[in-house]
Amino acid sequence: MQAQRKGREDCIVLAHYYTDGAVQAMADYVGDSYYLAKVAAKADKGTIVFCGVRFMGESAKILNPGRRVLLPDDAADCPMAHMASAARIRALRAAVEDLAVVCYINSTAQLKAESDVCVTSSNAVKIVSALPNKNILFIPDENLGHFVHAQVPGKKFYYSGGYCPVHAQLLASDVESEKLARPNAPVLAHPECKAELLALADFIGSTSEIISFAEGSGASEFILCTEPGVLWELSRRCPGKRFVPVTPVCADMKRITPAKVEACFAGGGFEVQMDEELMRAARRPLERMLELAR
Repeated sequence: MQAQRKGREDCIVLAHYYTDGAVQAMADYVGDSYYLAKVAAKADKGTIVFCGVRFMGESAKILNPGRRVLLPDDAADCPMAHMASAARIRALRAAVEDLAVVCYINSTAQLKAESDVCVTSSNAVKIVSALPNKNILFIPDENLGHFVHAQVPGKKFYYSGGYCPVHAQLLASDVESEKLARPNAPVLAHPECKAELLALADFIGSTSEIISFAEGSGASEFILCTEPGVLWELSRRCPGKRFVPVTPVCADMKRITPAKVEACFAGGGFEVQMDEELMRAARRPLERMLELAR
């Protein structure tokens, strides 16, 4: 639905690291999913303009049901967010005792509503470790799930087979080629990458953790295994350091443009609207995430 007219002064603009650098430059806050979820939960403006894909706007609306949430592009979506099913979740709940459904925040509101707790790549290990349950259904990203399982080996994991189409395209052979050309460059990888690639990494972490590691590292050159939109923040925080991205761009994130953000201030954009019951059900795992991750 097209939004009612809203001026810039009534908007808080949130942008994910994977959007274009020009979009990030327009934002009040730039960050990864966890950081932006925290900011959205405390938003004090009447309108949230969320520069990211649809599940991010949904999460902002779920945490701020009384505020208007606008997406600059209604078609910007995340394929992985749909890679699980409510029927599979319910069937496994019926078949497996002591099961916790752990939902990566990169998921639809419908999947969140079926879950016990949400996680991000920066807090998944901490939250899963804190859960009393011995059995974990981790949805939808299987690569992140395997990464978490390796660090929480005492629990049994089940998966939905989902993956990030961008990170999953990156092959270990791509990184090996770059390592041969740049033997002194640390490999920085996002846990959405495949396990064989993560085995080559010098550091594995969320987007914000990758940025912090690079900022504190004494190295001058890095091989970057995550979406190259993060180069805007890396160049700002790590002047003089060189980053070689080997991951393709996320076409959905790049749908967000400065012109589409500006349109949100002048009556354009697309308002996120959801059923009240769905928002209540999806809010529980998001709020539990914010509580457990403190």
